[in-house]
Amino acid sequence: MSSNEQQQLLLDRAEEEDVEETAYESDEKVHVIGVDDGAVDWAKTPPFSWKKLWLFTGPGFLMSIAFLDPGNLEGDLQAGAIAGYSLLWLLLWATAMGLLVQLLSARLGVVTGRHLAELCREEYPNWARILLWVMAELALIGADIQEVIGSAIAIKILSNGVVPLWAGVVITACDCFIFLFLENYGVRKLEAVFAVLIATMAISFAWMFGETKPNGVELLLGILVPKLSSKTVQQAVGVVGCIIMPHNVFLHSALVLSRDIDQSKVGHVREAINYNSIECTIALAVSFMINLFVTTVFAKAFYGTDIANSIGLINAGQYLQEQYGGGFLPILYIWGIGLLAAGQSSTITGTYAGQFIMGGFLNMRLKKWLRALITRSFAIVPTMIVALAFEASEGTLDVLNEWLNVLQSVQIPFALIPLLCLVSKEEIMGVFKIGPVLKTASWLVAALVIVINGYLLLEFFSSEVNGLVFSIVVFAFTAAYVAFIIYLILRGTTFSNWFGCLRPKKITTGN
Repeated sequence: MSSNEQQQLLLDRAEEEDVEETAYESDEKVHVIGVDDGAVDWAKTPPFSWKKLWLFTGPGFLMSIAFLDPGNLEGDLQAGAIAGYSLLWLLLWATAMGLLVQLLSARLGVVTGRHLAELCREEYPNWARILLWVMAELALIGADIQEVIGSAIAIKILSNGVVPLWAGVVITACDCFIFLFLENYGVRKLEAVFAVLIATMAISFAWMFGETKPNGVELLLGILVPKLSSKTVQQAVGVVGCIIMPHNVFLHSALVLSRDIDQSKVGHVREAINYNSIECTIALAVSFMINLFVTTVFAKAFYGTDIANSIGLINAGQYLQEQYGGGFLPILYIWGIGLLAAGQSSTITGTYAGQFIMGGFLNMRLKKWLRALITRSFAIVPTMIVALAFEASEGTLDVLNEWLNVLQSVQIPFALIPLLCLVSKEEIMGVFKIGPVLKTASWLVAALVIVINGYLLLEFFSSEVNGLVFSIVVFAFTAAYVAFIIYLILRGTTFSNWFGCLRPKKITTGN
């Protein structure tokens, strides 16, 4: 595609956005047009500006919440308690893989002016689009249930058990209305609230890190020296599986649209990609440090002990309290504060993601409060049932988490594959399509994540599947699942040239 064609493509998209706004209305966006631009032509990238970097700061930190939700924290504490410091290197590399995926998601949104769910609606036929939407919703519901349960556990801890788990679920359910209230005050103020919640997590878990005083040498060796044993494979799979969240891939491609850039200029689009990349990298570096704090705290406290295999979100704070006692602020409550910040922030971003997913795939123009209420209801009803069941049986929560982890693992290909196919297409990305090296690295990361989660699924179903009828049902679903993955890959890659019926339709800027 020539530079003139690329400029015309960007101009057409800019005109189209004036007519139809799906993620953000024009008056909701943060305006960066004209800020420290300098005298540049349409193809030249403006010089670096700290002021502009500040204006672009926000979407990456909202996205990073998914790396810090209660499900991730539970994976961290179990990895630390069972594997000690030995999986810290994997946490680092898993975060790096997550960063690559999120950078591609942001790139897609910035270049096209649309988010991933919208592009999937236009790229795929109706039957595939509906399937992708269902998969995205299931992944979101699974993540939301874990986040709500995590918040409810934190509320129970901080209330000294006065507020039962089911009541904590009801309290947490109201945060979608808090989100709507905050959204009325603008994108920047909403992002500031999330910055406070992330800071709360960082301070809480850093405080715990200081209280437990982990071994610095072992920590450094754990980060630098890869080590894996047969006893820690399950925890290793959990570390990688928690990093790539399907709904987060959709979310980030929409969050970057909150910045109003001049899409008629290639240089400004490139500039926006650069600033979003810097901000995203900083945000995930912060999330890595928080996950590191949690893992090392539990590695120091419980690795090699008899209770290492029995620690979960519900009893982690109490075990820490028994190990380290009180102090100026009992460590039980420090854990509760950090967990509450993680749960509340992640449930709100889940509501946000749900709005984009539903609106993008179905092209629905519902009012925000109604869409948020529908999204939240999908998760609250099953969560309430689980909370009531957990009050009667403590084993319920562990079983639930296993099934939810499997549910989200199943959905990962249906976010990654469309993303990688779209960012590789010149008719969609123009000169900003990813090159051969980045494309190869991205597909290798996607393949690795899919294989790792496939291992998790195999391990889970090999122990759960009993009986001929159930085995046949699982086999049928597995065959359909694999067939759909192959279809998505063939449709979105050059291999589709072999099959004329699978060749993707071209997205035009006028649609």
